[in-house]
Amino acid sequence: MPELPEVETTRCGIAPYLIGRTISSVDIRQHALRWPIPKTLAKILPGQKIHAVARRAKYLLITCDTGWLILHLGMSGSLRILPENTKPEKHDHFDLILDSGELLRLRDPRRFGAVLWTKTDPERHPLLEKLGVEPLSADFTEKILYARSRGRNTAIKLFIMDSKIVVGVGNIYANEALFRAGIRPQTAAGRISQQRYGRLAESIKETLQDAIAAGGSSLRDFVNSAGNPGYFQQQYFVYGRTNEPCHRCQTPIRLIRQGQRSTFFCPSCQK
Repeated sequence: MPELPEVETTRCGIAPYLIGRTISSVDIRQHALRWPIPKTLAKILPGQKIHAVARRAKYLLITCDTGWLILHLGMSGSLRILPENTKPEKHDHFDLILDSGELLRLRDPRRFGAVLWTKTDPERHPLLEKLGVEPLSADFTEKILYARSRGRNTAIKLFIMDSKIVVGVGNIYANEALFRAGIRPQTAAGRISQQRYGRLAESIKETLQDAIAAGGSSLRDFVNSAGNPGYFQQQYFVYGRTNEPCHRCQTPIRLIRQGQRSTFFCPSCQK
């Protein structure tokens, strides 16, 4: 599913086409996503100007005159900027039509995405209010990870994937960040020193920043706003490389299961 780098790539791609534009109309072809798209959007949005496009965790926040659109790509969604007269296909469920003659289209084959509306601060929306720190922000430091990990026997991989601790570190990037930090994914979060958390925090930032620079990862459905795939999968150290030699030491990469997710690691480089 799209993780933080894919969502940030999408945000960067659509923002120049949205900011400063006025919404002409809305076309909702399928209301039944993970949460139903409000039918009232067809009346609320036309005539509103778009002022900003932000990201919180894996949510996109589009600031309009009287509120915010909250978008989520779900398991297989993507957002595209297209000419207004582009014919929709089977899984194209939502169009935001702009005064520029272009539209923002949500394609979501599995329908796990979301298009929601709020008139109040989106940070206080039930889906966002309990989210943890942003990993690319200055607030994300070893001190936060160390403090929140004390007394925790949870495996470190599951700990950094907990969105109440830090947001946006999905399965792919947790695997890759732990390799870069030299930490085994099974290690109990409460047993890691503050110094090692310093390296882990930097590794998470580096991994996410490198992924964003590569346009994210495209393993199945993800494409950016121009319809192009990401290429970060070509840089993976461990993810999906079971029994292949480690790029650093040539030891075969191992696969285990944690929290019903695949975990990949190098038994020599990660301690």
